[in-house]
Amino acid sequence: MNKQEVALLGREIEMLMAERARLLKVVGAAAVLVANTDAENFPEAALDAAETLSEALNALPEETLKDALNSVQAETE
Repeated sequence: MNKQEVALLGREIEMLMAERARLLKVVGAAAVLVANTDAENFPEAALDAAETLSEALNALPEETLKDALNSVQAETE
C-alpha cells in the first residue's frame, strides 16, 4: 500500500469508529428506555415496535450492550 491508500484507510477507520460511537449512544438510550418502560402503560400502537426493539437489544452481544450502556453513563446491575 502506498501512503495515500494508508491515509485513506485511516480516515475510513476514523469515520467508522465515530459512527460506532454514535450508534452505541442510540442503542444505550434505547436500552435504558426499554428497561424503564412499563409495558402495561405503553400505548397499544407502539407495542410491536417496542417488542421489536427489545428483541434486537437482547440479540446484541453482552459486551456490545455494556459498551452502549456505558456510552450513555447508564448504571448496570
